[in-house]
Amino acid sequence: MGENSLRENVGIMIRKFVEDSLAQDVGRGDLYALVEESKDAQADIIAKSSGVLGGEEYVKVLAELEGFEVTWAKHDSNSFEHGEVLAILRGSSHILLKVERTVLNILLHASSIATLTKQYVEIVEPYDVKLLDTRKTRPLLRVFEKYATRCGGAVNHRMGLDDALMLKDTHLKTIENLEEYIKKARKKIPFTAKIEVEAETCEIAREAMEAGCDIVMCDNMALNQVFEVVSFRNKNFPHILLEASGNISLATIESYARMGVDAISSGSLIHQAKWIDLSMKMR
Repeated sequence: MGENSLRENVGIMIRKFVEDSLAQDVGRGDLYALVEESKDAQADIIAKSSGVLGGEEYVKVLAELEGFEVTWAKHDSNSFEHGEVLAILRGSSHILLKVERTVLNILLHASSIATLTKQYVEIVEPYDVKLLDTRKTRPLLRVFEKYATRCGGAVNHRMGLDDALMLKDTHLKTIENLEEYIKKARKKIPFTAKIEVEAETCEIAREAMEAGCDIVMCDNMALNQVFEVVSFRNKNFPHILLEASGNISLATIESYARMGVDAISSGSLIHQAKWIDLSMKMR
């Protein structure tokens, strides 16, 4: 798929998401508009706590669909402080009041994930390691939530089962000979697709490397185990990438970053994010 086609497909997904989000809130119509005539209006999106902005790209689509203007004081990935104006909305009062909750929900959800993600990113920044998200996303929100982690500075792990072949512990229970399976897989999966094996022990990690995988995930390993796997990789299979995962938190991530792995993945970037506080105020 070419770059233009990919952007077009992402644009379609964003538009559908925004349309559905607004439709959920509006229902059969905003009752307020039945009472008052519309007038020119202006509203500020104000930060009531500090954080990192996410959601700009989605609100831009909403503005295009509903015909209101947005002037951004902050952009995706920018940090902000309590009291700052993040954006100014201009349009008819009917439109601005109709989209208020959808705008805020989009910005709150994405910014909350971006804010927590940035905290993780700042911890691992001194180390040569990538911070990855996971597929632990809310149903039907994967594209949106992974976009939010990017706003916070993370790198996306695979979007779905078609991105890469990951053999987790549940898969390994069905495979009798890992080396033979990987040889067979190379003939069937796309040439550019990587094969990653989840390893809960040093023995499984060594077996995976010897079987010819591209990436080994050190899953829920103690630090001394991760160090052992890194040492074995460096000596025998320096081309293989190592990922640490499992119970990674703000308190533990630096310890894993020091081990020499290439990446650290954490589902908590998304499912542990706590909503920050934003509001819309009409002028």
